[in-house]
Amino acid sequence: MAERKPLAQAWVLATAAAIAVGAGGGAAFALTHRGASPTASPVIGRANVVWPAAKRRAPDFALRDQTGAPISLGAHRGRIVILTFIDPVCTTLCPLEAKALDRVEQQLPAAQRPAVVAVSVNPWGDEPRFFRADARKWRLGPSWRWAVGSRAQLARVWQNYAIAVRIRRFRAAGVTTHRVDHTEVAYVIDRRGFERALFVYPFSPATSRAPCDNSRTPER
Repeated sequence: MAERKPLAQAWVLATAAAIAVGAGGGAAFALTHRGASPTASPVIGRANVVWPAAKRRAPDFALRDQTGAPISLGAHRGRIVILTFIDPVCTTLCPLEAKALDRVEQQLPAAQRPAVVAVSVNPWGDEPRFFRADARKWRLGPSWRWAVGSRAQLARVWQNYAIAVRIRRFRAAGVTTHRVDHTEVAYVIDRRGFERALFVYPFSPATSRAPCDNSRTPER
């Protein structure tokens, strides 16, 4: 497990850079997913799945970002996008993944830096105060944008990207709270809007569905 820390700084870096300059990018791909081999990749830190150019159009969506502005993949055409699925009030894996993605952005040359779009998996945690706290504590870069909406709107995006989200409700002292378990992955999408690589965090399919601790998120 000692090798995981440096890999966290580079798990998407090589693929994003390769796609940015026109190369195929990624290696050692195998993960149960749409059209992929059912065998898990033994190579830690590389893409679990890669696709050739112009083969898999990334499903678009129309949501809003943390400021209330519209956000979609189509609006990012012409720029590499790292699309991930994050809980804004998570205290376990999500902050680690967010920091790793931020390091990816910072280590690439300015002309190759991707946009990072984080689709929320917890509609009850999509509040400005949480987004502000995340930006500060997770040290999110200027390219990071949240994508939020109603539970129904978000669920369609989760389904299109094969993201499993399990929401459990608890009631204590008259307050309903939620715990969210979800698949922890990131897609690399090229400038033309095609999926090129899938990374499972933290680099092992067996741990990709670790729960986020959201037991304090109240129902609105």
